[in-house]
Amino acid sequence: MTTPLCDDPATTDLAARCAGIEVLVVDVDGVLTDGVIVVDDHGVETKRFHVRDGWALNAWRRSGKRTAVISGRASKATARRAAELGITPVIQGATAKSGPFRELLARLRVRPEQVAYMGDDLPDLPVLAAAGLAACPADAALEVRAICHHVTRASGGRGAVREVIELILKHQGLWEPLVAPLRIPATADAGEPTAEELS
Repeated sequence: MTTPLCDDPATTDLAARCAGIEVLVVDVDGVLTDGVIVVDDHGVETKRFHVRDGWALNAWRRSGKRTAVISGRASKATARRAAELGITPVIQGATAKSGPFRELLARLRVRPEQVAYMGDDLPDLPVLAAAGLAACPADAALEVRAICHHVTRASGGRGAVREVIELILKHQGLWEPLVAPLRIPATADAGEPTAEELS
């Protein structure tokens, strides 16, 4: 007889960790992007962000949750994308992330167990170890994958953040209320989707 999935200790632990999450903190390069940094002949840096991550981050905010960024690099592209998605605070140039993470907890008045952190490389290890839910993309460093509570199927910059948001909101019973209205067939007076819905 097969043991029900809900009786799996690992699944039960993950559900318990997801239940109390109120803040999602993400790294940028290798998490919100694929980690590739393109610099042209004029020194202009380009990053690629995935639209499904954008939709999920907007949905996360509409669910009453908060998001923050802690990135080791400083980039205008990061600041612009964060502004588009209403992400704040955005901490850039944080070569060591433990201090900024502690400051973030104090600023947002949350406990570590209320925070999910998503990172992909060795500088993220201290924060991943401190967060209530540690998550990473499928192509994260081996050492990162070894300590995370959840490793996504998607690689960084390919919808991995979407997976984590969906995971948390489903465990909290908040995903279906977001999706249900979108299943209703469009009507003549429904209007076009908003920019927020498409991002």
